[in-house]
Formats: sequence, C-alpha cells, structure tokens
Amino acid sequence: MSENQNLLAEQRRALILDEVRRRGGVRVNELTRKLGVSDMTVRRDLDALARQGVLEKVHGGAVPVVEASTHEPGFEAKSGLELTAKEDIARTAAELVVPGTAIALSGGTTTYALAHHLLEVPDLTVVTNSVRVADVFHAAQRVSGQRPGAATVVLTGGVRTPSDSLVGPVADQAIAALHFDLLFLGVHGISVEAGLSTPNLAEAETNRRLVQSARRVVVVADHTKWGTVGLSSFAKLEQVDTLVTDAGLPASARAEISEHLRRLVVAGEAEA
Repeated sequence: MSENQNLLAEQRRALILDEVRRRGGVRVNELTRKLGVSDMTVRRDLDALARQGVLEKVHGGAVPVVEASTHEPGFEAKSGLELTAKEDIARTAAELVVPGTAIALSGGTTTYALAHHLLEVPDLTVVTNSVRVADVFHAAQRVSGQRPGAATVVLTGGVRTPSDSLVGPVADQAIAALHFDLLFLGVHGISVEAGLSTPNLAEAETNRRLVQSARRVVVVADHTKWGTVGLSSFAKLEQVDTLVTDAGLPASARAEISEHLRRLVVAGEAEA
C-alpha cells in the first residue's frame, strides 16, 4: 500500500480505525507496513484516535473501544469527531432539498452541520426536535433579520437528551400531527441486523414517529456509525430511502447496504 504514503492524516486515521474494528485490533508494525509511513506517524495517529475515544491504545498497538449499548455521548463529545466527513455529508445532503418544501431534521451533530447548509434554501418549513438545529436558524435570523424566504422553524417540545434532542410524549404528539416531504435523520448506529438504533429509549420512539410522518427518509451518517448497535432499534434499513455517508465506508459495507437500501450516496463520489 505504498500509495497510502500521501494520504491526508484524517484519511489515514479512517483506514486505521476501520482496520482496528474489522480485525479486533492491530499492531503498530503492521500499520507501518500497510500504510507505508513511519512508526512515529502511526503512533501519533493512534494517540489522536484514542483522544477521540474511538479506540484504545495497548502495548504495541490498539484495540476497539467496547461501549455499552446504553451509552449515549453528549453533543459536545460527538461534535469533535469526523468533522470533515460530517461537513462533506452535510454539503451533499443539502443538494437533495427543494426550495419551498417541508423538511424535518432530527437531533445529531451531522444534522446540525446540515442545518448550516440549508440557511440559503428559500421558503423552507423546518420541523426539528433538535435545540441545536433550531438555534442555527434562529441565530441566522437574529443576524440578518427576517429576510424574505427565510425558513419557518417548528421546534417540538419534549424532554432534553444528552445529545440536545427533545423527546418523549410531548414531542411524539407534536410530530404525529405533522407531515413533511423529507426527513434527515442522524443515527447512533446502523446495521443490517438492527437497522437504525439509539441508546435512548425515548429518542427511539420519537425517531419512530419522525419516520412515520415523512414521505422520504434520508439518513445522514458517517462511516463510523456502520456496525454500531444501540439499545433500541427504531427503523429497518428498508424504511430508508437514501443513506448519505462519506468515503471512509468500506467496499464490503457499501455492497451490503446496497442490498437493503434504495439509494446510497457517498459524499465526493459519483453515484454508481
């Protein structure tokens, strides 16, 4: 893999993380040979990934972090992960939005990134259970005033989760009475067996209502979400119209996903 010598650090680290998760652990000397970089470079990459909490360093290498299915990181903890991938996904997902439509954005750091790209799309009605997403639109209005074509934002009520989503009976009732053209859904985990899942039971029910109220469902999830399973499943892969992800998703996962989804969009790549 001498062609990997010129990879950007973030691309190289994505390859390392994929290797760790796929094999259950790797050694430093294996990675130096595979990537064609120095021992010091690999160790710096492992240090960076360990700080992000996505792997654990051990003597001579690294192993995956095994999290409980009920573990729910806070918004700030997740917002620093896979920044480039989330931005690429958000930019690509925004191209799916038609001016003048009603859309919904669930909670999550990727939908938060997407919200920034939707500020210039005119005449949108935006339904969200994310305090952070609503703040993006409200902050834009405070800065520029109520300009023509600015989005109308509907924020559901509910109980706030660690990821700053509003969930529970109040949110569920509000969403059940609405109908939107397109739902952008952030997820904790996605797999063939469990479908879409989250560690939060109340959030699972609210996400279930969002899916039921949408004409089309678009999941926005970076490659690290593939193979992750939370405590509660709320939708099958077959209920998803489109998955927008990043180039770090392995070829084997792409093939598997394509068997269950209508459309797979990889940010930065032409569709097959």
